[in-house]
Parts: sequence; C-alpha cells; structure tokens
Amino acid sequence: MTSSTPRLEALTPKNLDAALGIRVRPEQEFAVAPVVKSLAEAYVHPEAWPRLILDGDRAVGFVMAFFDIDWYENGTALRSGLWRLNIADGEQGRGYGRFAVDSVAAEIRHRGGKELYVTWHPGDHGPENFYLRLGFRPNGEVVEGETVGVLELG
Repeated sequence: MTSSTPRLEALTPKNLDAALGIRVRPEQEFAVAPVVKSLAEAYVHPEAWPRLILDGDRAVGFVMAFFDIDWYENGTALRSGLWRLNIADGEQGRGYGRFAVDSVAAEIRHRGGKELYVTWHPGDHGPENFYLRLGFRPNGEVVEGETVGVLELG
C-alpha cells in the first residue's frame, strides 16, 4: 500500500514537471494517453479536472475527470467520469489507482452525480480487470474501440 496518505493536487507551475514525468509501464502505453496530451485537452475542455496524485512529496500518478459532458453531443446524456488514469511504472499495485477512482467518485457525488463512467482499451495489458474489480460494469457501448463502463455511486 501507500507509504503515507495519498492526496490529489491541482496542477500548478510548481508541480507541472512532476506531472509530465509520470510514465506508465511500456506495455500499457497503448491503453492510456500520456499526461502531456491530457493537459493539452484540459486546456481546451473546461469540463476537465486534472489532478496530480501525490504520496508525501512523491508524484505517483495523474488522474483527470470530467463533469456533466454531453456524451452524445445532442443533449440526451450528461455524464461524469474518469477521463484518464496514469499510475507511474513502479507505483502500481499500491492502492493509488483505487484512491484516484474513489476521489473522482467522491467529487461526482459532491456535485450531485449518481454514476461514474470510464472507457478502457481491451487487451492483455489494459486496465479492464482493474476497473471490473472496482465494480465498473460494461454498459454495452463501445466508443472508438473502447469499452464503456459505469459504476453506480448510489
């Protein structure tokens, strides 16, 4: 597990380089965009919520959520969820991913949401089993080759 209590921190000029230094395992790179792409997307999408995951002073991951986006771009489905989750190579298996998902779930609940959405690439080194263990269930949708999963927040 973690060596101290992990926390999320908003991106600032002071921690930007630490965020940009987050790298997943090489065999996982097909399944998640690098942090630099996420930050570029956050710059142009006001619904993005990028956060650095810290354990003490050590950057261990990056998470980016979205809130109330128009999923189909026609006004029929506003959704909130997990846009990106990058846990650094060497830091996986220590509870940081679960912490990040729980933190996003708490923020969605705080904003009145009842569901947390995520998409994942299928594949041997992808995150599907991680999300299924956390309780996400495929909802039958596939977006750009990715499985759509939802977690009921109750």
